[in-house]
Amino acid sequence: MTAAGPRWWGTLLLLPALVAVGWLLVRPLPLVLPGLRPDQVDLLGTLVSFALLVLVLPRRLRRVLGQEHPWRTLGVAGPGPAVLASFARGLAVALLLLLLVGGGLLLSGSASLGKAATAGQSVNALALLLGVGFAEELIFRGWLLEELTRLTDRRRALVLQALVFALVHPWMGAEGGGRGPLLAGLVLLGLVLALRRRCDGGLLWGAVGLHGGLVGGWFLLSQALLELRPGAVAWLSGPGQPPNPVGSVTGLASLGILAVVWGISGRRGRGPAGR
Repeated sequence: MTAAGPRWWGTLLLLPALVAVGWLLVRPLPLVLPGLRPDQVDLLGTLVSFALLVLVLPRRLRRVLGQEHPWRTLGVAGPGPAVLASFARGLAVALLLLLLVGGGLLLSGSASLGKAATAGQSVNALALLLGVGFAEELIFRGWLLEELTRLTDRRRALVLQALVFALVHPWMGAEGGGRGPLLAGLVLLGLVLALRRRCDGGLLWGAVGLHGGLVGGWFLLSQALLELRPGAVAWLSGPGQPPNPVGSVTGLASLGILAVVWGISGRRGRGPAGR
C-alpha cells in the first residue's frame, strides 16, 4: 500500500484534537444527569477520547503509514502464548521494582506494614493495571513511537516519546527540589517501557504489564499494604503528594539499570525501536 507518511503537524495535533472532541461531547451530560460530579464528567471525557483514538488508529495506520495490519504494527496483536509471556515478564519486573521500593521504606523506618487491601481497593488496582497500562502504552509506546520513528529515526524517536510521556504527567506538582528527580524518573520510565517493547520483538504487552503493574501495585502499597509515616524521606518514597516512587533514589537507580541492560539486549529485537 502506498502511503504519504506522517507529518509533524498531524502527529502533534491528533491526540489534542481527539481530547477536545471527547471533552465537548460530554459537556452536556450534567444537563441530562445532574448528579454527575465534575471529576466524573472529566473521566467520561477521557474515556470517550480514548475510544475515539481506538477507532481512528487503524484507519490512520493504513492510510498514513501504509500498514495493512495496524494492531500487529502497534504491538497489540500477536500469538497468544507470546502475548501472555510478554505481559507476565513485565508484571514480574514491576513487582520486583515495587519490592525494592517497599523494602527500602520498611528498612529505613519511613513506613510500616499496613493492612490487607479491601475488595474495592483491589478492583481499583486491577482497573489501573489494565486501564492505565494499556491506554498509555497504546498511545506512547504504540502509536506515538511508530510515527516518530518514521518522522526521525529510531534513537531520536525513543528519546522524544519518553520526553513527551514525562512532560504530560503532573511532575510540576512536586514541591521544591522534587521536580527534577520526578521528571528524570518519568523520562527513564518512558525509555525503559519503549526498550521493553523492543526486547519483546515489537509486542506491546510487556510494557503494559510493567507500566500497569507499577501504577496498580503502588496504589495498593500506598493505600493499604504500607503505611507511610509522617516525614518519610522523599528520596526513598519519591517526590510529590501522593509520592511517586519513580523519582526516588531506588526508582531512578533501578530504571537506569534496566535502561542500560535492555538497551544492550534489545538491539537484537525487532519492532519500531529496533528497525
